[in-house]
Amino acid sequence: MQTIDFSPFYRSTVGFDRVFNRLDNLVGQEAKTYPPYNIERTGDDTYRISIAVAGFGNGDIAIETKENNLVVKGAKSAETADKAREFLHRGIAERAFELRFQLADYVEVHGATLENGLLHLELKRELPESKKPRSIEIKSGEQPTIEDKSVN
Repeated sequence: MQTIDFSPFYRSTVGFDRVFNRLDNLVGQEAKTYPPYNIERTGDDTYRISIAVAGFGNGDIAIETKENNLVVKGAKSAETADKAREFLHRGIAERAFELRFQLADYVEVHGATLENGLLHLELKRELPESKKPRSIEIKSGEQPTIEDKSVN
């Protein structure tokens, strides 16, 4: 496993410590391979996470957001697990899972749909008005002078 040293960035930048802390945390995490998922950009400020959840229903999946973290958990309930089934080959994994995603500032989940074995999470970045760019009117620094219009 390759390690990355971010200490030179700490010495030469101000205010980016949260970014480097997040990168440190991401480097230390194992890559999650179950269930498989895609992250795609669908517009300038819209994203979609698609998770393959074959065998799971609406009641088996929980989605939570808290402080820029998105957590998707899936577990088959004990009532739906049929113990009488005898598998000759079990290729569809129905084991419990937990996926965690770090969301950027102002990115929120706007909806979730489950169709054809795929869970689609729609995300959108919505900047508050105070963070959007605005134009500033430039005023002249000169004061208008009063010209002497008297006739001699």
